[in-house]
Amino acid sequence: MKRLVVVESPTKARTISKFLPSDYRVEASMGHIRDLPANAKEVPASLKKEKWSRLGINVEENFDPLYVIPSDKKKIVKKLKDLVKSVDELYIATDEDREGESIGWHLVNVLNAKVPVRRMVFHEITKSAILDALENTREIDYNLVDAQETRRILDRLVGYTISPLLWKKIAPRLSAGRVQSVAVRLVVMREKERIAFVPASYWDLRAELEKGGVGFDATMVKLNGLRLATGKDFDDETGMLKAGLQLGTDLTILSEAQATALAGGLPGKSWVVDSAEDRTSTRTPSAPFITSTLQQEGSRKLNLSARDTMRTAQRLYEQGFITYMRTDSTHLSAEAVSACRSAVESRYGSNYLSDGPRQYAGQVRNAQEAHEAIRPAGSEMKTRDELGLTGVEGALYDLIWKRTVATQMADARLRFTTVMVKSDVGDDEVIFRASGKRIDFPGFFRAYVEGSDDPSVALEDQENPLPPLAVGDAPGCRVVEPVGHETKPPARFTEASLIRVLEKEGIGRPSTYASIMDTIVRRGYVRKKGSQLIPTFTAFAVNNLLEKQFERLVDTGFTARMEGVLDEIADGEVASKPFLEEFFKGEDGLSKKADEGLDSIDARGVSEVAFPQWGRHIVRVGRYGPYIEEEIEGKDKPARASLPDDLAPGDVTEELLDELLSGAGREDEVLGIHPEHNMPVLLKRGPYGHYVQLGDDEQEGRPKRISVPKGVDPAAVDFAVGLQLIDLPRKLGPHPETGKDIQVSIGRFGPYVQHQRTFASIKDPDNLFDIQFDRGLELILKKEERNKPLRSLGDHPESGDPVAIFNGRYGPYVKHQKTNASLPKDAEVEKVTLGEALVLLAEKEAKKGGKKKATKKKAAKKKTAKKKTAKRKTAKKKKVAKKKVAKKKSAKKNSD
Repeated sequence: MKRLVVVESPTKARTISKFLPSDYRVEASMGHIRDLPANAKEVPASLKKEKWSRLGINVEENFDPLYVIPSDKKKIVKKLKDLVKSVDELYIATDEDREGESIGWHLVNVLNAKVPVRRMVFHEITKSAILDALENTREIDYNLVDAQETRRILDRLVGYTISPLLWKKIAPRLSAGRVQSVAVRLVVMREKERIAFVPASYWDLRAELEKGGVGFDATMVKLNGLRLATGKDFDDETGMLKAGLQLGTDLTILSEAQATALAGGLPGKSWVVDSAEDRTSTRTPSAPFITSTLQQEGSRKLNLSARDTMRTAQRLYEQGFITYMRTDSTHLSAEAVSACRSAVESRYGSNYLSDGPRQYAGQVRNAQEAHEAIRPAGSEMKTRDELGLTGVEGALYDLIWKRTVATQMADARLRFTTVMVKSDVGDDEVIFRASGKRIDFPGFFRAYVEGSDDPSVALEDQENPLPPLAVGDAPGCRVVEPVGHETKPPARFTEASLIRVLEKEGIGRPSTYASIMDTIVRRGYVRKKGSQLIPTFTAFAVNNLLEKQFERLVDTGFTARMEGVLDEIADGEVASKPFLEEFFKGEDGLSKKADEGLDSIDARGVSEVAFPQWGRHIVRVGRYGPYIEEEIEGKDKPARASLPDDLAPGDVTEELLDELLSGAGREDEVLGIHPEHNMPVLLKRGPYGHYVQLGDDEQEGRPKRISVPKGVDPAAVDFAVGLQLIDLPRKLGPHPETGKDIQVSIGRFGPYVQHQRTFASIKDPDNLFDIQFDRGLELILKKEERNKPLRSLGDHPESGDPVAIFNGRYGPYVKHQKTNASLPKDAEVEKVTLGEALVLLAEKEAKKGGKKKATKKKAAKKKTAKKKTAKRKTAKKKKVAKKKVAKKKSAKKNSD
């Protein structure tokens, strides 16, 4: 018998095929083969006139989705259909979550096989798991399919209904999303808290004491029986003490003068231990990874984005190294527990084992399918070194291995010591507190410490023991110094902390968090600075509109309840159609709110961002970004200044906005007259910053303009600097091999040196103005070296162009013309053949073929539209000219 097994990706197909008998053929669908139409062109001609066709969902009849096969999937579908005709059985082996079930359902519907169809599921790609899945197949779970389809419909309704409203009221190309918009609101709300924050100052003392030659630190906590104020006692919005706290009764605030005076008088005084307390505590290892906690730890420990964490985990899963990486369950199988306990005993000793097998009951709110936790696949619990894993894959696997093994290790036992030491300065009694920590037994810390890369180093860092101290002991004093403190605003979200809040509130699903993080950055709502997520002014404007018109939709509680309904649909407890009907067409439904918004929303009002801390200034978000404007006496037009792209709303001050406006109100500055062209060299300010221009705006043709480089203060741009900029590109000299010029210039992404088609960025400490030939050549040679192939494989049989292997940021890849395809992780560069490379390139071409066609069509459409616009403008000019001629004739006739 011949059997066809269909999975989502080529890597998964290659791994699974190793474990199957020879009469099984494994093929990849390359993800979804069918989806809602991405644009109007994909809507069948017979349905284009229907009002709902733009949505791709028949909102007039039962919310039936319109599914189409995208152009880039038609070849794959044809191939699979042809293969199905020649086999005796079809196995659907897509992932076991809702999306995987949905992909499988679409495959069954589109392929329409006349042979038995079996659904096989597995949570790890090992021989035993695959063979077991073959023996225990099931039917498609239509409840899971229905839940995923409902999620897809909801997301389409929200996006396609609200986004056009954003285009009309704020700016083009904006988008809204059911979960994305809630995530943006959380980031905006945190930034508002930072803007409203008022810092408070307070002081205390730090003493360096010693007993028996061992030093230890102590912090002042009381003055004359009253505790000293700390940061938690102050209100974030006023900088004053929180309501209910009485100065002089509940606490005291130490001033700088008091702190300095006390610090000066204490070193010579006697100190005595007033109390000493020991307490023990145990720490239990964290649950094994689920999707969200893996993303959070990947961010904290490996500095990976949520998307990069999931991409790496996907590769590990598809290569058979870890279990399925999209899961809400912390459960470990009996096989995994046994493997962990064996690994602990062999590596750390039996005394490091927990008393018995440990399982974790808690799952995230509204948990999805009952998968197993993310863990190393199989029953051997091999380390990354034993598997030969390196780089980011090795690092992430090691993180998963340590977290999993730690679950079956003994609790860590810690001892905390708190000592109160008092002294006197004149009539004042001061009390200092010293705290110590000792690890009595490290337990699972030997394998895994949350938030730390190296457990052994972390153990040392966690210990802070005090010398033996008892009541009545008199420690010596080495140093006392006053320490000033200032309260800090709430920290901005990172990907890890935002995911933690989304998970806690039950918003979205762990499997969607990576795409949410990616989308809010890609759409321009959030900017990443290091690990911080900083909302843009556009995010503030969009949030204004959504809170005003769609308050329920961006409410965390409402969004979480929607996730609960989706879970109930997946369990077969709720029907999807009535829920969609109420959501879209109900009394408070999405459609009605959007229609009302077209008339009621004040575009200028929702685009305004203002805070009392900015004084009279109001920032507005327009079609070209955020700006500030102000009326100037004696001028027809107001002064308008664009805000820098990298300016965070929380960093704006009244002084900064004043400075931007004063700069915008200045006239263009004439730096001098160009000695060769006899034209003025001007310093001007545009929406994207300062630039130097040759000639004025009245001359014929577009004047030459060169941007002032980032990091160069416009005030420092004099005539000499202006000439250097306007005379770019500057020739450095001929390349020793080609004889062609190496030149320096500045472009969209900053200064660069160029030789033919090779561009190399000029970065600090090099300088655009000072760089000379030798350094320019060095940069070009380095860039050309990086562009050289690791190995040439030969010519492509169809195009005749070379096929070669290059080294990229994410590892080696094969290249032919403009197509790049990554090599499998287990492939050796020296052993890859031309035939293998051609297969990889063909798979990549199939994926992007549809995108190319769509791009070409879009470009052609744009070109046609441009021609039409030009034609209309020409006709309009002719019409105006005719009117002018007719007017002159009429005037002449009247004068005669």
